[in-house]
Amino acid sequence: MLSHDHAHAWIERWDRQQEGYLPDREERFTALIDAVETGRPDPVVIDLGCGPGSLSARLLNRLPDATVIAVDTDPLLLALGRAEYDGLPGLRFVDRDLRVPGWTEALGLPRPADVAVSTTALHWIPGDQLKNVYAELAGALRPGGMFLNGDHLAVADARLDALEVALGTRAAERLFAADPPEDWASWWAAVAADPELEALNLDRDRRKASAGHHGSESGLLSTHVNALRAAGFTEIGTLWQRGNDRLLCALLP
Repeated sequence: MLSHDHAHAWIERWDRQQEGYLPDREERFTALIDAVETGRPDPVVIDLGCGPGSLSARLLNRLPDATVIAVDTDPLLLALGRAEYDGLPGLRFVDRDLRVPGWTEALGLPRPADVAVSTTALHWIPGDQLKNVYAELAGALRPGGMFLNGDHLAVADARLDALEVALGTRAAERLFAADPPEDWASWWAAVAADPELEALNLDRDRRKASAGHHGSESGLLSTHVNALRAAGFTEIGTLWQRGNDRLLCALLP
């Protein structure tokens, strides 16, 4: 049984690792939760690709009357989240692969969701599957429901894209010049060396939780906008941006 303290240490290390790629990560979290907060005080929220629950927990800290259903397919990250946030009112983790149709049936929603959120997760889903994910998501949201996606999303214009990337690179250099965090590969290598996580790592390998993940299968902003429009979202735009790190908002009619 994974202890709270052990999970807490790994999630702190996860957050630090993520900040190396997202120097404005906390500001993006704040902007996303600000948008959720414009609705009802007790929203039903779906967190897509929740990882260890970093966004879900922050959301409930701001909106303690919310219900958050956090969905992921990585058994190790889910175990960390469950151990860290066990007992947090309003939070429930669900083990489902968004790429497999029917994932919304397992959510046990008390009513159609008011909001769906995601951060740094959906870029790994290929475009053809992303359309299906957004179409199924639209069916789980109430009329007028909102989707908020914070991620690195590139534009198709080469020079503009290069400028946006450069802004993010310089921000990270200013913040971490003297003490850069470990990268994604190093974090996972350290996890693999932890004997207390061995069984979870084996399960992760068996289930091929990260099979086919090359990091940018759906990295273009236009891919997400087009897929959202095809799913029935009618108003789509960027609420917050730093370089190519964006908070994309989509609204149902």
